[in-house]
Amino acid sequence: MIKRFGFALLLIMVMSMSFGCAKKQVAVTPEKSSGSEAAVVEVSDSDNGSVVIAENATASEAQLAEEIAAAAATLADTPILFDFDKFDIKPMYRDVLKQNAELLKKYPTMRMLIAGHTDPRGTSEYNLALGERRARAVQDYLIVLGVSATQLEIVSYGEERPAAQGANEAAWAQDRRAEFALIQ
Repeated sequence: MIKRFGFALLLIMVMSMSFGCAKKQVAVTPEKSSGSEAAVVEVSDSDNGSVVIAENATASEAQLAEEIAAAAATLADTPILFDFDKFDIKPMYRDVLKQNAELLKKYPTMRMLIAGHTDPRGTSEYNLALGERRARAVQDYLIVLGVSATQLEIVSYGEERPAAQGANEAAWAQDRRAEFALIQ
């Protein structure tokens, strides 16, 4: 479990560094290997270098990996924001989650991590629990919309990863969120 959590934490750190950065570019590079055409799918952005999604994939597998990477970037673009001390999904985010559900249903092999966050008010224990309730609320909503539960995992970071600097309501409003990240 610690190994799995460490991998998830590393993945989240890599993905979170890309939030707010330049858009990712997906490249498919054909390669020759023993008579069949293969490809390397690489997702890159100007700030964090590149991440290889699939190596030695057939052209159709490479195309699918490219589509999944683009869909994951779309999911990660819009965090779901919450009110103070709440974990219910606001009506304004229901359409966003419906679009996310459609993408997840279109690509059943895509797996996403839903990370719950809070503002710094409250104890660390309380905020970890609230972050988990927020992530679970998003997960449950997506499952009701028809997304397979096997495609979704949740984690809570509580107040540990603020989205905005500052000790005011505007900054705290950005911190109260659930975010999506692709699980490799």
